[in-house]
Order: sequence, then structure tokens, then C-alpha cells
Amino acid sequence: MMTAIFTDRDAAEAAYDSLLSHGFSKDEVNIVMTDETRKQHFDKSDTEDSALADKTLEGAGKGSAIGGTLGAVAAAIAAIGTTLALPGLGLLIAGPLAAGLAGAGAGGLAGGLIGALVNSGIPEETAKAYESGLKSGGIVVGVHPRDEADKLYLTQQGFH
Repeated sequence: MMTAIFTDRDAAEAAYDSLLSHGFSKDEVNIVMTDETRKQHFDKSDTEDSALADKTLEGAGKGSAIGGTLGAVAAAIAAIGTTLALPGLGLLIAGPLAAGLAGAGAGGLAGGLIGALVNSGIPEETAKAYESGLKSGGIVVGVHPRDEADKLYLTQQGFH
């Protein structure tokens, strides 16, 4: 997976829209942020309509209803769709990684924020760098390149 961290909503929106324009589907793009960042930038009362806002709100309320239980895989995926709230860490993960973490029982909880990021497919060294950025309101956007052309495009867009 190739990822980048953005310090504000506008930059994250631009990156997300760029990925969609390049041919990635919304279901291929992963978004990781703190729940506080989601509330600040993507609140349900937000009147600005955008694809990224829609993605961050997919099931956000349902995810928080799961609380710390994160029980059976099927129940979690059915309840939250493609968005996973990790209340113990205050993280919100939207995209295919959410289903993977739910399926793994959100094992990253034991390892804290870095453990959750690593379990979501982000290399440990990058996860350590992202930790403070996420805590400071950053938004991580990630996607699996389909081929070498995607890798080149993503690198040109600042992903690594």
C-alpha cells in the first residue's frame, strides 16, 4: 500500500479526488484519521458536500455504537460497512482496511496507535512518522497500486 499524510481537509480532498480521477474506486481508497479530526472537519452537520466527506461519514455513527466490543467478524462488518471506529485509540479507518481490521479483531489495539496503523498495512517506520501527524489532526490516505503506472503516478502525487 502506498500512503501519504495530509495536514488539512483541503489537501486530503484534493488527493482523494485525484485518486478517483485516476481510476481508483472509492472502495479501493483507505482513509485513516482520529475521531477528533473527523468531528472537526467532517461533522454530519457539515454543509459542504464532497466525496471524501461522504466516505468519512459512511457508518461513522454505527462504528461508534460498536464501542470497544468489536465482536464477531460478520457482526462488525455488517454493522459498520467499510468504516471502523477504534474507540480505544480514537481512530477512524474507512476503506478496505476497515474490514480487514474488523476481521482480525482489531488486533492493533494491543499495540496502540502504531500497532493499529501497522496492522492496517502501513509499514512500521511510516506508522511511527504518521503517529504524531494523526494526533495533530492529519489525515492519511492510502491505496494499493494496481500496476507500475499507478506506482509512478502515486509517487508523483507524494505517496510512498
